[in-house]
Amino acid sequence: MKLSVIIVCWNDLAVIRDCLESILAQYHKVDFEVLVSDNGSTDGSVPYIREKYPQVRLLENNANLGFARANNVGIRAATGEYVLILNPDTIVHEAAFDKWIEFADRHPEAGAFGCRVLSADGAFHEPAQVFPTIWRYWVGACRLEWLGRYLSLFASGSYPGWDGMEEREIDWQSGCCVLFRAAVLSELGGFDDRFFYNFEETDLCKRTWQAGYRILYTPEPVVTHLWGQSTKRFPTRFEIEKLRNRYRYFWKHHGPRSLRGCRRVTLANLYIRRATYGLSRLFGSDETLDKRLEMYRVLIDWNKRLDPLRFIERGEEPDVGFDPLAPPPKFV
Repeated sequence: MKLSVIIVCWNDLAVIRDCLESILAQYHKVDFEVLVSDNGSTDGSVPYIREKYPQVRLLENNANLGFARANNVGIRAATGEYVLILNPDTIVHEAAFDKWIEFADRHPEAGAFGCRVLSADGAFHEPAQVFPTIWRYWVGACRLEWLGRYLSLFASGSYPGWDGMEEREIDWQSGCCVLFRAAVLSELGGFDDRFFYNFEETDLCKRTWQAGYRILYTPEPVVTHLWGQSTKRFPTRFEIEKLRNRYRYFWKHHGPRSLRGCRRVTLANLYIRRATYGLSRLFGSDETLDKRLEMYRVLIDWNKRLDPLRFIERGEEPDVGFDPLAPPPKFV
């Protein structure tokens, strides 16, 4: 088997149907398998996939394991030389698998591969990113990313001025669609399942580079990403989960001393965002804006009361009414 495609599903019936259809309805030169790792869906996803797509290998986890652990279930069951991590809210364009594998075969020195990702409206979605640092977060918080077009020092999240139309080396690729060599995943032990939601792919790509493998991007394969269909249901809860994993990432890759700096820049960014949306409210309010402002209030409260080191070492955090999606992992 050349390629294993792993899709994590958690009540994603509304989108995974189109995702699977985009894969299975087209012709592929490369031999592949599709594995759906289901996190205890209750929306009919499992019986639908079982009935409509019997060729799909359905792995039933019977609980929400999170993105990393559920993907690891798929990785352990995969038989392909390459493993594609793919979100359920994606549409795979014609010949994407063939172009991706052809590119990967030409670059044996690389361990992972990115592709061109489009939004639902066809705009380039900037899937390739630079690794996060405290400085880069300050650049983003102060809205200075535009200076990155002139000085690489000010590159923050995406690559300034890049339209994704050229092959290049990248730091990391969005987990909505990223291709790995199965041997590299085996060497690295797959995803670090202590990251329940967010930063899982950033961490895995970081470890790929640390192990001596390059990560390369090619614009030839194209995937459309509809974005955040699961997380839109509980935005504040998932935003807090992102922040939990941000602290875990910085502790793991930059050490305990980075946690205070991470907290300061996170708070600064949240205050600036709240002020910006607060000004918008002066010109009229609506339910969406009010919910966003309330979300920022909760996030600021959580971060202000958080002791990052005690959070990492003991799992202690302030109670703002949004419990973690999973028990705190042991990072120490």
